[in-house]
Amino acid sequence: MERTTVAQARREESIGKEVRLQGWIRTRRDSKGGFSFLELNDGSSLGSVQIVADGSLPNYESEVKKLHVGASVTVEGSVRQSPAKGQATEVQATKVAVHGDADPETYPIQKKGATFEFLRTVAHLRPRTNTFGAVMRVRNCVSRSIHDFFQERGFLYIHTPVIGSSDCEGAGQMFRVTTLDLNQVPQAERAVDFTNDFFHCPTYLTVSGQLEAETLACALGLVYTFGPTFRAENSNTSRHLAEFWMVEPEMAFYDLSDNMSLAEAFLKRLVTDALERCPEDMQFFEERIDKELLTRLRHIRDSAFLRVPYTEAVEILQKSGQTFEFPVTWGVDLQSEHERFLTEEHFKSPVILYDYPRTLKPFYMRLNDDGKTVRAMDVLVPGVGEIIGGSQREERLDVVEQRMRDQKLNPEDYRWYLDLRRYGTVPHSGFGLGLERTLLFLTGMANIRDVIPFPRTPGNAEF
Repeated sequence: MERTTVAQARREESIGKEVRLQGWIRTRRDSKGGFSFLELNDGSSLGSVQIVADGSLPNYESEVKKLHVGASVTVEGSVRQSPAKGQATEVQATKVAVHGDADPETYPIQKKGATFEFLRTVAHLRPRTNTFGAVMRVRNCVSRSIHDFFQERGFLYIHTPVIGSSDCEGAGQMFRVTTLDLNQVPQAERAVDFTNDFFHCPTYLTVSGQLEAETLACALGLVYTFGPTFRAENSNTSRHLAEFWMVEPEMAFYDLSDNMSLAEAFLKRLVTDALERCPEDMQFFEERIDKELLTRLRHIRDSAFLRVPYTEAVEILQKSGQTFEFPVTWGVDLQSEHERFLTEEHFKSPVILYDYPRTLKPFYMRLNDDGKTVRAMDVLVPGVGEIIGGSQREERLDVVEQRMRDQKLNPEDYRWYLDLRRYGTVPHSGFGLGLERTLLFLTGMANIRDVIPFPRTPGNAEF
């Protein structure tokens, strides 16, 4: 007896095979003819397989006819061609073993459906629904594609620390890591004495692996890191999480143009793989979540990404005749409404904005010759706005030290980072892409809390 997934059993090539299926009941329908139809799903695909359970099964009356939505079973039987429309196969059961039933009075995942808001309160069970099963399969696909893309290009996958003592973004919104007794915090001169803490200094959960990735790029050439990052931003919007996953490549000897080309190829690869590897799930998202999803994704996949300086983008916005919630002047950070106007209405295409005002960006971005802008870039796509942010890094020691001072940072705290500029400095670039933001883009889901298994947000660390 061959152990088989539901996804495999649904294929015509499985007809005639003896299989063992294991999963959860989605529905049960009893026939007057003395048999039952069980809809079985195991998470391997959006669609389920129909099990035909005859009344001759020894546990038919005692267990099979009492199965409820959510019950777990092992089914043994033979795959045969289905006479019903919309399904290629069905399984004639020779055995149905029940592992656990689900009380319909208390089991929260029922056929009638539920709101996304409610399902967040039962995040441990929501992967059993069509929508969240599809989200997790696409999330898996994107994660695989990230590794495939960089591995095929000779990048090394590296692991940067989750705990650090520096703030890469300079925003100060970081989670502190400590073993100090918060009821009896040691002090020295009315300040916390961190020499008594585990690391003997203030430490935080990482907001980015970029700085450490740069050190490896400046020895190994092409590297990328892919892992969890954390920001203590007290925001309850549909686009913010306190814990999220980032992929961050760093490339020695890449300038900003090289960086933009890589980012474009990378994003197109993620779109292409999602469409080709998860067609059933992507069709579901278009039918149930976003009617324009597949058309938009194919357009992005097939379009050249336009490259537009920040200054030109500001001029376009100012002349657009649009009334924005946030007025646009040179030197302001563009908001989502500005980014989406540019990519959805003005250019009707993916756009890469570059050369941003230095006052908007962190110290590590390379200063342009005009002294006012830096070699930063943001990739904007329809439906989302910014999806990738990156830059050519500042490789000149004297310039990056001054940029640190300008942003009230102590260069001595970044001694190891500055050594990269002291010893064999090279032009280099990199970017960051948030996995969850990308999943919003690929699935059409509206809330970022619905594309990660267990969202971490202000006031919520359950599960």
